[in-house]
Amino acid sequence: MFATGHFLQNQTRNIAPMNYKPYYLRKKIMTTFSDRVIEFNQNLRLDIVLPDGIRVMNPFKENAGALEVSSAFYRKYYSDNRKRHLILGINPGRFGAGVTGVPFTDTKRLTEKCGLQISNLSTHEPSSVFVYQVIDAYGGPEKFYGDFYINSISPLGFVKTNDKGREVNFNYYDSRALQEALYDYMLQSVKTHISMGINTDVCFCLGSGKNFHFLQKLNAGHKLFDKVIPLDHPRFVMQYRSKQMPEYIEKFVKTLTGF
Repeated sequence: MFATGHFLQNQTRNIAPMNYKPYYLRKKIMTTFSDRVIEFNQNLRLDIVLPDGIRVMNPFKENAGALEVSSAFYRKYYSDNRKRHLILGINPGRFGAGVTGVPFTDTKRLTEKCGLQISNLSTHEPSSVFVYQVIDAYGGPEKFYGDFYINSISPLGFVKTNDKGREVNFNYYDSRALQEALYDYMLQSVKTHISMGINTDVCFCLGSGKNFHFLQKLNAGHKLFDKVIPLDHPRFVMQYRSKQMPEYIEKFVKTLTGF
């Protein structure tokens, strides 16, 4: 699930065992934060049966440039061992992390804000527009990524074919069967993120509805963080509150700096 060669697969339920530790922890290898994220991305997989009509989306397997450019991103901003706070979204979307491998970062923001590029690809993700305006207001990518690490409760995305035969984004909580099938997978993912060098006094959750409620229950059962602070999802802001974007940017920055 998280590694192809470094863990023993649970043959009964086909999920990673709960005592799974990344290779760098078990071998006590000196690594940087970027090394640990890159290893996590390289070894992402999901070996469970999904509900009918839902397909897993793994950018590191589907897009030739995603692993290379995301690795360059993490080496640029995370080549150290600073502890950071975790920001968790829902799951990757088709035009952001589903292409670049970097959460909430479409190809335009990757080039314009981070100076990195995937050849022959151009995507626009509204959530990415908002997130990078927050990042700019916070002080820019170097300052922001020095303090925070963004990922998602499910690090892999999902798509479903609609009535017109087109694949559309699908959230893990949109299907009870999918959410239940992914529970152990998502729990282990969050634990692995924490092991990379995450402060556990507070975690920020993007999505103040179903995503927050799930993370709250996960945290209540497993004591992952002292507290979880919800923020409205960037997609919600862009779709329903775009005229109030300056106020939301200010609210995000205030929340991220005021805990």
